[in-house]
Amino acid sequence: MKAFEYATPKSAQQAVGLLGNNWSDAELLAGGTDLLALMKDDIISPRRLVNVKQITGLDSISYNARAGLRIGALVRIADFADHADVRKYYPTLARVTDDAASPQIRNLATMAGNLCQRPRCWYFRNGFGLLGRQNGKSLVTAGDNRYHAILGNDGPAYFVSPSSIAPALIAGGARVKIHGPNGDREVPLDRFFVIPKSESEREHDLRPNEMIVEITVPPPSGARTAQYEVRQKAEFDWPLATASVALAMDGNKVRNAMIVLGHVAPVPWISNEARQALVGQPLNEQTAAAAASAAVRPAKNLGKNGYKIRLTEVAIKRAILRAAKNSG
Repeated sequence: MKAFEYATPKSAQQAVGLLGNNWSDAELLAGGTDLLALMKDDIISPRRLVNVKQITGLDSISYNARAGLRIGALVRIADFADHADVRKYYPTLARVTDDAASPQIRNLATMAGNLCQRPRCWYFRNGFGLLGRQNGKSLVTAGDNRYHAILGNDGPAYFVSPSSIAPALIAGGARVKIHGPNGDREVPLDRFFVIPKSESEREHDLRPNEMIVEITVPPPSGARTAQYEVRQKAEFDWPLATASVALAMDGNKVRNAMIVLGHVAPVPWISNEARQALVGQPLNEQTAAAAASAAVRPAKNLGKNGYKIRLTEVAIKRAILRAAKNSG
Protein backbone atom coordinates (compact mmCIF):
# COMPACT_ATOMS: atom_id res chain seq x y z
CA MET A 1 0.00 0.00 0.00
CA LYS A 2 1.34 3.42 -0.94
CA ALA A 3 1.77 6.16 1.65
CA PHE A 4 -1.15 8.56 2.15
CA GLU A 5 -2.28 11.45 4.30
CA TYR A 6 -4.98 10.78 6.92
CA ALA A 7 -7.61 13.22 8.15
CA THR A 8 -10.56 12.89 10.54
CA PRO A 9 -13.09 15.70 10.03
CA LYS A 10 -15.90 16.39 12.49
CA SER A 11 -18.52 17.53 9.97
CA ALA A 12 -19.62 16.76 6.43
CA GLN A 13 -18.57 20.28 5.41
CA GLN A 14 -15.06 19.68 6.70
CA ALA A 15 -14.99 16.28 4.99
CA VAL A 16 -15.77 17.58 1.51
CA GLY A 17 -13.25 20.35 2.05
CA LEU A 18 -10.59 17.69 2.48
CA LEU A 19 -11.51 15.97 -0.76
CA GLY A 20 -10.22 17.10 -4.13
CA ASN A 21 -11.31 17.73 -7.69
CA ASN A 22 -9.86 14.44 -8.91
CA TRP A 23 -10.49 10.89 -7.71
CA SER A 24 -6.78 10.39 -7.14
CA ASP A 25 -6.74 13.23 -4.61
CA ALA A 26 -8.70 11.56 -1.81
CA GLU A 27 -11.14 8.82 -0.83
CA LEU A 28 -13.67 8.62 1.98
CA LEU A 29 -13.13 6.00 4.68
CA ALA A 30 -16.21 4.65 6.47
CA GLY A 31 -16.43 0.88 6.97
CA GLY A 32 -13.43 0.37 4.73
CA THR A 33 -14.37 -3.19 3.78
CA ASP A 34 -13.94 -2.50 0.06
CA LEU A 35 -11.70 0.58 0.01
CA LEU A 36 -8.81 -0.94 1.95
CA ALA A 37 -8.78 -4.04 -0.25
CA LEU A 38 -8.58 -1.85 -3.34
CA MET A 39 -5.69 0.10 -1.84
CA LYS A 40 -3.81 -3.03 -0.76
CA ASP A 41 -4.14 -4.43 -4.28
CA ASP A 42 -2.88 -1.12 -5.72
CA ILE A 43 -6.07 -0.64 -7.75
CA ILE A 44 -6.51 2.84 -6.32
CA SER A 45 -3.89 5.01 -4.63
CA PRO A 46 -5.47 8.11 -3.08
CA ARG A 47 -3.12 10.71 -1.71
CA ARG A 48 -5.40 11.24 1.29
CA LEU A 49 -7.91 9.18 3.27
CA VAL A 50 -10.73 11.16 4.85
CA ASN A 51 -12.09 9.23 7.81
CA VAL A 52 -15.77 10.20 8.19
CA LYS A 53 -16.56 7.89 11.11
CA GLN A 54 -16.36 10.73 13.65
CA ILE A 55 -19.03 12.87 11.98
CA THR A 56 -22.01 13.03 14.31
CA GLY A 57 -25.55 12.44 13.11
CA LEU A 58 -24.71 10.17 10.20
CA ASP A 59 -25.13 6.91 12.10
CA SER A 60 -28.81 7.17 13.04
CA ILE A 61 -32.10 5.83 11.67
CA SER A 62 -35.46 7.54 12.10
CA TYR A 63 -38.98 6.76 10.91
CA ASN A 64 -42.32 8.49 10.93
CA ALA A 65 -45.50 7.78 9.03
CA ARG A 66 -45.38 11.02 7.00
CA ALA A 67 -41.69 11.30 6.09
CA GLY A 68 -40.84 7.62 5.92
CA LEU A 69 -37.40 6.26 6.68
CA ARG A 70 -34.22 8.29 7.04
CA ILE A 71 -30.95 6.38 7.08
CA GLY A 72 -27.68 8.06 7.94
CA ALA A 73 -24.84 7.27 5.56
CA LEU A 74 -22.77 5.69 8.35
CA VAL A 75 -25.48 3.31 9.58
CA ARG A 76 -24.00 -0.17 9.54
CA ILE A 77 -25.82 -2.79 7.50
CA ALA A 78 -26.29 -5.04 10.53
CA ASP A 79 -27.81 -2.20 12.58
CA PHE A 80 -30.18 -1.35 9.75
CA ALA A 81 -31.33 -4.95 9.36
CA ASP A 82 -31.98 -5.21 13.13
CA HIS A 83 -33.76 -1.87 13.53
CA ALA A 84 -37.29 -2.34 14.91
CA ASP A 85 -38.96 0.16 12.56
CA VAL A 86 -37.23 -1.32 9.52
CA ARG A 87 -38.40 -4.80 10.47
CA LYS A 88 -41.94 -3.59 11.17
CA TYR A 89 -42.57 -1.26 8.23
CA TYR A 90 -40.03 -2.45 5.62
CA PRO A 91 -39.75 -6.21 6.14
CA THR A 92 -38.38 -6.89 2.65
CA LEU A 93 -35.58 -4.37 3.16
CA ALA A 94 -34.83 -5.96 6.52
CA ARG A 95 -34.60 -9.42 4.95
CA VAL A 96 -32.43 -8.21 2.08
CA THR A 97 -29.92 -6.43 4.32
CA ASP A 98 -29.90 -9.27 6.83
CA ASP A 99 -28.77 -11.56 4.01
CA ALA A 100 -26.23 -9.21 2.43
CA ALA A 101 -22.56 -10.15 2.51
CA SER A 102 -21.32 -12.01 5.62
CA PRO A 103 -21.96 -11.23 9.32
CA GLN A 104 -18.43 -9.89 9.68
CA ILE A 105 -18.89 -7.46 6.78
CA ARG A 106 -22.41 -6.44 7.84
CA ASN A 107 -21.02 -5.39 11.21
CA LEU A 108 -18.49 -3.05 9.58
CA ALA A 109 -19.88 -1.97 6.23
CA THR A 110 -22.15 1.07 6.01
CA MET A 111 -25.34 1.52 4.02
CA ALA A 112 -23.86 4.32 1.89
CA GLY A 113 -20.68 2.32 1.44
CA ASN A 114 -22.66 -0.60 0.09
CA LEU A 115 -24.15 1.66 -2.57
CA CYS A 116 -20.74 3.10 -3.44
CA GLN A 117 -18.74 -0.13 -3.55
CA ARG A 118 -16.72 -0.72 -6.70
CA PRO A 119 -17.35 -3.49 -9.24
CA ARG A 120 -16.19 -7.03 -8.48
CA CYS A 121 -15.12 -7.53 -12.12
CA TRP A 122 -11.87 -9.50 -12.05
CA TYR A 123 -10.37 -7.39 -14.85
CA PHE A 124 -10.93 -4.24 -12.78
CA ARG A 125 -9.66 -5.96 -9.64
CA ASN A 126 -6.51 -7.05 -11.47
CA GLY A 127 -5.54 -3.58 -12.62
CA PHE A 128 -7.01 -3.39 -16.13
CA GLY A 129 -9.24 -0.41 -15.35
CA LEU A 130 -12.93 0.04 -14.82
CA LEU A 131 -13.73 -0.97 -18.41
CA GLY A 132 -11.30 -3.89 -18.52
CA ARG A 133 -9.42 -2.84 -21.64
CA GLN A 134 -5.90 -3.46 -22.95
CA ASN A 135 -4.37 -1.99 -26.09
CA GLY A 136 -7.72 -0.41 -26.91
CA LYS A 137 -9.62 -3.70 -26.85
CA SER A 138 -12.03 -5.17 -24.32
CA LEU A 139 -10.63 -8.05 -22.32
CA VAL A 140 -14.16 -8.89 -21.20
CA THR A 141 -15.72 -9.65 -24.56
CA ALA A 142 -12.66 -11.60 -25.69
CA GLY A 143 -12.06 -13.36 -22.37
CA ASP A 144 -13.79 -14.91 -19.38
CA ASN A 145 -17.11 -13.09 -18.99
CA ARG A 146 -19.03 -15.71 -16.97
CA TYR A 147 -20.15 -13.20 -14.34
CA HIS A 148 -20.54 -10.10 -16.49
CA ALA A 149 -23.57 -8.15 -17.66
CA ILE A 150 -26.38 -9.53 -19.78
CA LEU A 151 -28.30 -6.22 -19.88
CA GLY A 152 -27.01 -2.73 -20.60
CA ASN A 153 -23.92 -4.39 -22.06
CA ASP A 154 -23.64 -2.69 -25.44
CA GLY A 155 -20.29 -1.42 -24.19
CA PRO A 156 -17.83 -0.30 -23.19
CA ALA A 157 -18.83 -1.23 -19.59
CA TYR A 158 -19.56 -4.90 -18.96
CA PHE A 159 -19.19 -5.20 -15.18
CA VAL A 160 -22.24 -5.74 -12.98
CA SER A 161 -23.38 -3.39 -10.22
CA PRO A 162 -22.29 -5.19 -7.02
CA SER A 163 -24.85 -3.95 -4.48
CA SER A 164 -27.52 -6.45 -3.44
CA ILE A 165 -29.23 -3.79 -1.33
CA ALA A 166 -29.64 -1.13 -4.03
CA PRO A 167 -32.31 -2.93 -6.13
CA ALA A 168 -34.63 -3.34 -3.14
CA LEU A 169 -34.12 0.30 -2.13
CA ILE A 170 -34.82 1.46 -5.70
CA ALA A 171 -37.98 -0.65 -5.84
CA GLY A 172 -39.08 1.18 -2.69
CA GLY A 173 -38.50 4.62 -4.20
CA ALA A 174 -35.34 5.51 -2.24
CA ARG A 175 -33.37 8.71 -2.72
CA VAL A 176 -29.88 9.76 -1.65
CA LYS A 177 -28.84 13.13 -0.22
CA ILE A 178 -25.39 14.17 -1.39
CA HIS A 179 -23.31 16.89 0.27
CA GLY A 180 -20.72 18.91 -1.63
CA PRO A 181 -18.99 22.29 -1.58
CA ASN A 182 -22.20 23.99 -2.77
CA GLY A 183 -24.48 22.32 -0.24
CA ASP A 184 -26.87 19.40 -0.56
CA ARG A 185 -28.53 17.83 -3.57
CA GLU A 186 -30.97 14.90 -3.75
CA VAL A 187 -30.95 12.20 -6.39
CA PRO A 188 -33.40 9.31 -6.91
CA LEU A 189 -31.37 6.21 -6.16
CA ASP A 190 -31.97 4.72 -9.61
CA ARG A 191 -30.28 7.79 -11.13
CA PHE A 192 -27.37 7.62 -8.72
CA PHE A 193 -25.97 4.68 -10.69
CA VAL A 194 -24.58 5.45 -14.14
CA ILE A 195 -22.89 3.45 -16.88
CA PRO A 196 -19.43 4.93 -17.54
CA LYS A 197 -18.30 5.50 -21.10
CA SER A 198 -14.63 6.11 -20.35
CA GLU A 199 -11.99 5.28 -17.75
CA SER A 200 -12.13 8.83 -16.38
CA GLU A 201 -15.74 8.33 -15.24
CA ARG A 202 -17.13 6.41 -12.29
CA GLU A 203 -20.21 4.28 -11.96
CA HIS A 204 -21.96 6.60 -9.49
CA ASP A 205 -23.33 10.14 -9.74
CA LEU A 206 -20.78 11.42 -7.25
CA ARG A 207 -18.17 14.05 -7.88
CA PRO A 208 -14.74 13.63 -6.30
CA ASN A 209 -15.55 16.30 -3.70
CA GLU A 210 -18.98 14.98 -2.67
CA MET A 211 -20.28 12.41 -0.19
CA ILE A 212 -23.59 10.72 0.57
CA VAL A 213 -25.00 11.89 3.90
CA GLU A 214 -28.44 10.28 3.94
CA ILE A 215 -30.69 7.72 2.26
CA THR A 216 -34.46 8.22 2.42
CA VAL A 217 -37.26 5.77 1.71
CA PRO A 218 -40.91 6.88 1.37
CA PRO A 219 -43.53 5.60 3.80
CA PRO A 220 -44.87 2.13 2.99
CA SER A 221 -47.43 2.37 0.20
CA GLY A 222 -49.10 -0.97 0.72
CA ALA A 223 -47.35 -2.45 -2.30
CA ARG A 224 -46.48 -6.12 -2.26
CA THR A 225 -42.71 -6.44 -2.18
CA ALA A 226 -40.12 -9.18 -2.39
CA GLN A 227 -36.59 -9.95 -3.51
CA TYR A 228 -35.24 -13.23 -4.88
CA GLU A 229 -31.56 -14.05 -5.30
CA VAL A 230 -29.78 -16.78 -7.23
CA ARG A 231 -26.36 -17.75 -5.88
CA GLN A 232 -23.94 -20.56 -6.56
CA LYS A 233 -24.06 -21.55 -2.91
CA ALA A 234 -26.36 -20.79 -0.02
CA GLU A 235 -23.65 -19.38 2.24
CA PHE A 236 -22.17 -15.97 1.52
CA ASP A 237 -21.48 -15.55 -2.17
CA TRP A 238 -21.93 -12.83 -4.75
CA PRO A 239 -25.34 -13.34 -6.35
CA LEU A 240 -25.52 -14.28 -10.01
CA ALA A 241 -28.88 -12.51 -10.37
CA THR A 242 -31.41 -10.78 -8.13
CA ALA A 243 -34.89 -9.45 -8.71
CA SER A 244 -36.60 -6.90 -6.47
CA VAL A 245 -40.32 -6.38 -6.93
CA ALA A 246 -42.89 -3.84 -5.71
CA LEU A 247 -46.45 -4.42 -6.93
CA ALA A 248 -49.35 -2.00 -6.40
CA MET A 249 -52.64 -3.85 -6.67
CA ASP A 250 -56.25 -3.09 -7.60
CA GLY A 251 -58.02 -6.11 -6.24
CA ASN A 252 -56.42 -9.09 -7.92
CA LYS A 253 -54.94 -7.05 -10.78
CA VAL A 254 -51.62 -5.24 -10.92
CA ARG A 255 -52.07 -1.45 -11.02
CA ASN A 256 -48.38 -0.65 -11.19
CA ALA A 257 -45.13 -2.56 -10.87
CA MET A 258 -41.45 -1.88 -10.27
CA ILE A 259 -39.06 -4.68 -11.22
CA VAL A 260 -35.40 -3.96 -10.43
CA LEU A 261 -32.69 -6.45 -11.36
CA GLY A 262 -29.31 -6.75 -9.69
CA HIS A 263 -25.97 -8.27 -10.69
CA VAL A 264 -26.99 -8.45 -14.35
CA ALA A 265 -26.10 -4.96 -15.64
CA PRO A 266 -23.60 -2.16 -14.90
CA VAL A 267 -26.39 -0.46 -12.93
CA PRO A 268 -29.39 -1.81 -11.00
CA TRP A 269 -31.63 -2.50 -13.97
CA ILE A 270 -35.27 -1.35 -14.02
CA SER A 271 -37.24 -3.60 -16.37
CA ASN A 272 -39.95 -1.62 -18.13
CA GLU A 273 -40.67 -4.72 -20.20
CA ALA A 274 -41.65 -6.66 -17.08
CA ARG A 275 -43.75 -3.77 -15.84
CA GLN A 276 -45.67 -3.55 -19.10
CA ALA A 277 -46.32 -7.28 -19.04
CA LEU A 278 -47.77 -7.10 -15.52
CA VAL A 279 -49.86 -3.92 -15.42
CA GLY A 280 -53.55 -4.62 -15.79
CA GLN A 281 -53.07 -8.37 -15.41
CA PRO A 282 -54.10 -10.72 -12.62
CA LEU A 283 -51.26 -11.90 -10.43
CA ASN A 284 -50.65 -15.56 -11.11
CA GLU A 285 -47.97 -17.94 -12.30
CA GLN A 286 -48.72 -17.32 -15.98
CA THR A 287 -48.43 -13.54 -15.78
CA ALA A 288 -45.31 -13.85 -13.61
CA ALA A 289 -43.72 -16.09 -16.24
CA ALA A 290 -44.73 -13.71 -19.03
CA ALA A 291 -43.21 -10.73 -17.21
CA ALA A 292 -39.98 -12.64 -16.55
CA SER A 293 -39.74 -13.66 -20.19
CA ALA A 294 -40.32 -10.08 -21.33
CA ALA A 295 -37.64 -8.77 -18.96
CA VAL A 296 -34.85 -10.92 -20.41
CA ARG A 297 -35.84 -10.49 -24.05
CA PRO A 298 -33.29 -7.64 -24.53
CA ALA A 299 -30.54 -9.66 -22.79
CA LYS A 300 -27.29 -10.19 -24.69
CA ASN A 301 -25.00 -13.18 -24.21
CA LEU A 302 -21.34 -12.12 -24.19
CA GLY A 303 -20.20 -15.66 -24.90
CA LYS A 304 -19.86 -17.34 -21.52
CA ASN A 305 -22.61 -15.72 -19.45
CA GLY A 306 -25.67 -16.88 -21.38
CA TYR A 307 -26.72 -19.07 -18.45
CA LYS A 308 -27.42 -15.88 -16.49
CA ILE A 309 -30.32 -15.07 -18.80
CA ARG A 310 -32.25 -18.11 -17.63
CA LEU A 311 -31.27 -17.53 -14.00
CA THR A 312 -32.52 -13.96 -14.20
CA GLU A 313 -35.81 -15.11 -15.70
CA VAL A 314 -36.27 -17.57 -12.83
CA ALA A 315 -35.39 -14.91 -10.23
CA ILE A 316 -37.97 -12.48 -11.64
CA LYS A 317 -40.76 -15.05 -11.74
CA ARG A 318 -40.07 -16.24 -8.21
CA ALA A 319 -39.79 -12.69 -6.86
CA ILE A 320 -43.17 -11.80 -8.37
CA LEU A 321 -44.80 -14.91 -6.94
CA ARG A 322 -43.19 -14.27 -3.56
CA ALA A 323 -44.45 -10.66 -3.64
CA ALA A 324 -47.96 -11.95 -4.35
CA LYS A 325 -47.91 -13.48 -0.86
CA ASN A 326 -46.35 -10.48 0.89
CA SER A 327 -47.72 -7.11 1.96
CA GLY A 328 -44.59 -5.09 2.70
